[in-house]
Amino acid sequence: MGVMRFRVTSPEQLELATDIQQAFMSGFDGRVFPSRVEFDGEVISIRRSSSESGKLQISYPVAGYGKPVVSTATLREHETPYNLALELARGKICQVRNQLATWESLGMQIPQDFYTVHRESHGYFAKATAHKQQPAECSKLADVAIAKAHEAAERLTRAYVRQRLAVRFKRTPQLPVSFGCMVNQPELPAKVVPEYCETFNAVSVPVEWRSIEAEEGEYRWEGTDAIVQWAQDHKLAMRAGPLLDFSENGLPQWLQQWGHDFFNLQSFVCDFVETAVSRYMGKIRTWELATRANTGGAFKLNEEERLSLLARTLEVARQVDEETQFFIRIDQPWGAYQARGEHKLSPAQFVDALLRFGTGLAGVNLEIPVGFTGRGTAPRDLLDFSRLIDLWTVLEIPLHVTLALPSSTDVSTHCTSELSADEIGWKRPWSPEAQSEWIETFVPLLMAKQSVVGIYWTHLTDQADHVFPNAGLIDSKGRSKPSFQSLHRCRTGQHLG
Repeated sequence: MGVMRFRVTSPEQLELATDIQQAFMSGFDGRVFPSRVEFDGEVISIRRSSSESGKLQISYPVAGYGKPVVSTATLREHETPYNLALELARGKICQVRNQLATWESLGMQIPQDFYTVHRESHGYFAKATAHKQQPAECSKLADVAIAKAHEAAERLTRAYVRQRLAVRFKRTPQLPVSFGCMVNQPELPAKVVPEYCETFNAVSVPVEWRSIEAEEGEYRWEGTDAIVQWAQDHKLAMRAGPLLDFSENGLPQWLQQWGHDFFNLQSFVCDFVETAVSRYMGKIRTWELATRANTGGAFKLNEEERLSLLARTLEVARQVDEETQFFIRIDQPWGAYQARGEHKLSPAQFVDALLRFGTGLAGVNLEIPVGFTGRGTAPRDLLDFSRLIDLWTVLEIPLHVTLALPSSTDVSTHCTSELSADEIGWKRPWSPEAQSEWIETFVPLLMAKQSVVGIYWTHLTDQADHVFPNAGLIDSKGRSKPSFQSLHRCRTGQHLG
C-alpha cells in the first residue's frame, strides 16, 4: 500500500480538518486514485493501493479567494512528510507556467501586469524554499506565493478570455451558443417574461420520470406541456430532460420491485423514454436522456450496467426521432467521487465508453454546481475551469454546461434536496452580489470556448421547487437578482466594455 504524507504547520491550515476527507490524489493524466484520507492534527496521510507518483488536490484557504481546490505538482512518495503549503505553491506556479507556455505558443498577447504578479509568486516561493528548515516560516511565505499564483492565473485567464471573445464577437455579433435556464414553474409571472427573453434564447424544460410517472401507468404532462407551449409562443429553443436520474432516489419508487431484474428494468426505462420523446417530437430538438449516470446509485447498478442501459435507451430514442440531438448530463466532472473506490472509469472515460457503443450520442452536459455541500463542486479558480473544458474538448463532441451557485446560505423553503450552501464562498461569503460577480467572471470563459455550444442556469426561481438552494435568478420573494442582469451582460458582450 502506498502512502503520501503532508505536514500542516499553522492554525489556518488546521481548519482543513473540517473538509479534509474531500481531498484526493490524481495521476498526471487526471485519473483519481481510490484512497483513504487520515489526519492526526499535524500530518495528512493519503493511503492508496498504488505507490505511483501523483498530485494532491485539496480545498485550501487562499487569501482573497476563499477556499478553492489547489493541486500540488506530481510528487513521489517520500518517508519525510512534504510541507503542504510549499508543495501547493509549487503546483500552482507550475500550472500557471505551463498554461502560459501553451497560450504563448498559440499567439496570445500576454499582459504586462501578469508578469509582475507571476514574478512575485516565484520570489515568495524561492524564499519559502530557503526556509524549509523552519516549517512555520516556510508555510507563511508559501501561502503568499499561492495567493500570488492565483492572482497571476486569473490575470492570465482573463486576458485569454478577452482576446478570444473579441475575435468571436468580431466574426458574429451573436455567438452560436444556446443561453438558457431551467423554468421550474408552469406559469411565469408577466413581469419576468421580457427579462427572460432578453437574456436567454433557449429554455431547459424539466422532464423527469419520477415526477411525470410517480404512479405506474399514470402520467402527468400538464406542467411540461405548459412550459413547452410557452417556449414555442416566445420562439425559444428547447432542451428537455433529464429523463432519467441514476442517483439513489432518482427513479420512480414503484420501479423498486424491478431493481434487481435488469432486463425488465431496461424494458420499463426504454418504454418511458420512447413515450416522452414521441410526445414532443417535432417540438423539442435536444434531449438530455440521463443525469448522474457516471456516479450512479440507483438500484446499485454497476458502471457496465449503466452504460448498457444508456446505450439501449439512446438506440430507442434515435429510432423514435433520428433528427433530434441526445445528450447526457455528467455530474462532478473533475471526478473527485472516484476517490471512494467505487468507480473504475473517470467521467471522460465513461462518456468515451458510451461513444464507442456507436449509439449516436450528440454531446455532453457538464453539471457544475459550485459552493454546495454533498454533490456540489468545491470552488476552483478560473484557470482550473479553463483546463477542465479543454480536457472535455478532447472528446470532440459539443458541450453544454449547467451552472449553479448560491446567493445566500439561508434555508431555502422550496429546496427539495438536503443540500446546503458552504459558509465560505468564492473570494467572499455568498450573497446576490457574489453570485453576480462569479457569473461575470466564469460565464465569459465558457463563451470563449468554441466547444461549448450551450450555457444553462440550473433553475429560474427560488419560489418553486428546486434542487440547489438559493441558486435561482429570482429570489423567494419574486425579485430578480443581480445575476439575471449579469447573464444578460455576458450574452450580449457588454461585459467586454
